[in-house]
Amino acid sequence: MIAPELVFHGLRRGFGGLRVLAGVGARVAAGQTLLVTGANGTGKSTLLRCLAGLLNPEAGAIELRLAGRALSVEERRLAVGYVAPDLSLYDDLTARENLAFFCRLRRRPESAADELLARVGLPPERPWRALSSGMRQRLRWAWALLHQPPVLLLDEPFQNLDGDGERLGRELLAEHLLSGLAVVASPSSISLPTVDVRLELAR
Repeated sequence: MIAPELVFHGLRRGFGGLRVLAGVGARVAAGQTLLVTGANGTGKSTLLRCLAGLLNPEAGAIELRLAGRALSVEERRLAVGYVAPDLSLYDDLTARENLAFFCRLRRRPESAADELLARVGLPPERPWRALSSGMRQRLRWAWALLHQPPVLLLDEPFQNLDGDGERLGRELLAEHLLSGLAVVASPSSISLPTVDVRLELAR
């Protein structure tokens, strides 16, 4: 995997008359984790959506570099793995069918779906609509890692996970950090394999 570097600065974003992000910035490189903390409504999820290319900031700049080359917004979308509490997959598809569908979109062998389902401990034939909240979070992790992204963007990544699930999430993150980088959003400081940069958002 090509060592990534993510730099952003001066990011501003609002919704109507509500200002959410007001000039935030940070730098994180391969093997590092940026932990974004702050109370509810301070813009943690908004920041991750901007970094993922799902939202456009009103001001500021975001640059993801691989091997020294800056990626376009479209390339950045393909280079990230994204976990968020509101991320839903297809209701009537099984866990395996959901991952297999995205394997085809990402041009990955379907065996990658089987490997990840085994790793996160999910029954492959159970549909999304029949998964518990904790199982859904495990599947979100599998979905995010499916294309071996250089960057993980994790919004409350341990939400709804039991103790074993949290340990698994930390293991997956630690393995990812051997060559990639991660941005983790949480309302408060949480136990992570490593935290190299901290960014606290305020209202």
